[in-house]
Amino acid sequence: MKILPIKIMLLMAVITAVSACRSEVRPAIVPGVEVKTPESDVAKDTMNKHSLGIIGAVEPIYFLPMKKPFMARIDTGAETSSIDVANRTIFERDGEQWVAFDLVNREYGETHHFEKKVERRQKVKRIEGREKRTVVMMSVRFGGEIIRTQFSLAERDKFSYQGLIGRNILNGRAVIDTSLSNTLK
Repeated sequence: MKILPIKIMLLMAVITAVSACRSEVRPAIVPGVEVKTPESDVAKDTMNKHSLGIIGAVEPIYFLPMKKPFMARIDTGAETSSIDVANRTIFERDGEQWVAFDLVNREYGETHHFEKKVERRQKVKRIEGREKRTVVMMSVRFGGEIIRTQFSLAERDKFSYQGLIGRNILNGRAVIDTSLSNTLK
């Protein structure tokens, strides 16, 4: 009868040894099916698809033809980017609405006068209530890319940052890490 406890102890030792050995089962390679390995994780896939890579919460943006950057807050909640302008005047040209405005870089003092066709009017929700903004097409340099996209003309003089970069620029171009700032040149 002493043999039975020895067999049980031996069986338990074998089970323990086998369970301690962790062998990774790798899938067989099947033609036409891509196998994801730890080296090709989501982060690497994401970086390959986003031309600007990982950007921070505040980044420089250049409004062409201006030479100095505006610091802009990155806002994934905003659909359309916006910029603080001065001396905004709506006028008519060739039967269409246009807007004249000055872009004044508070940090560097550089000023440029723009006249742009009004693309649309946009309702924006703010803490103080709803606001209607004029939207125009602007050419900007963001990172290494020149982008022509819509900007709403805002009164951001009470804000720390004159610009706000929304999803119309960010989608498909960048991944945001809010612990970073100034990652673009």
